[in-house]
Amino acid sequence: MRTKYFLALTMAVLLSSGLLVFANPPAGSGSVTGKVTYTGTPPKMKPIDMSKEPSCAKQHAAPITTQDVTTGPGNTLQWVVVYISAGDQGSSAAAQAARYDQKGCQYIPHILPMQVAQQLQIYNDDQTSHNIHPLSKANPEWNKSQPPGSPPIDTKYDKPEFIPVKCNIHPWMHGYFVVLNTSHYSVTGEDGSFDIKGLAPGKYTVTAWQERYESQSQEVTISGSEAKTVNFTFKVLPY
Repeated sequence: MRTKYFLALTMAVLLSSGLLVFANPPAGSGSVTGKVTYTGTPPKMKPIDMSKEPSCAKQHAAPITTQDVTTGPGNTLQWVVVYISAGDQGSSAAAQAARYDQKGCQYIPHILPMQVAQQLQIYNDDQTSHNIHPLSKANPEWNKSQPPGSPPIDTKYDKPEFIPVKCNIHPWMHGYFVVLNTSHYSVTGEDGSFDIKGLAPGKYTVTAWQERYESQSQEVTISGSEAKTVNFTFKVLPY
């Protein structure tokens, strides 16, 4: 009994003094998976004329189209960012830099999610110059020229924000930086599916963001290592 008493007393002293540091809790094993689809008639994506930049045009066997509403089989939507917008207590810092490529006068990937304060590296893989211009509002706005063969632009964002990106030289180039407060996010593929892993037990808000339509959110509760299914449906318009 005396031993238990002294252990309890020692614990109380260490806690009150801030000297006791617990190890980080283990990463969660719960997950949220699902699919993003649409109803209605999607707008027709316009073909892009790159004839004024032959070095880029020759990289595409067929003309590419705009990507702001990219659809797939079964009324699925690609390039939708699905993320934990509330309830996340276990996000870890980003382990590596996020990479954004300019190739064939396109932004690859079209939508790039990243964490707040994560290093971002922007590459020019083309034989022509680009001028990358993120149109941020919560974070400082900038635009920089990047000639072919130049080193990557290194930067980061300190506040969460959905940032449109354009090239001041090639007006058809558009993309997005999605800066988030969480490491738990996913981007839908051609089949509209997403998979968010590593969730600890708890109640979460899951949000789906698409660049032309309003965001949607749903709440889920994760118990243990269970996998929850959450689906989103966007109503689209032909214009």
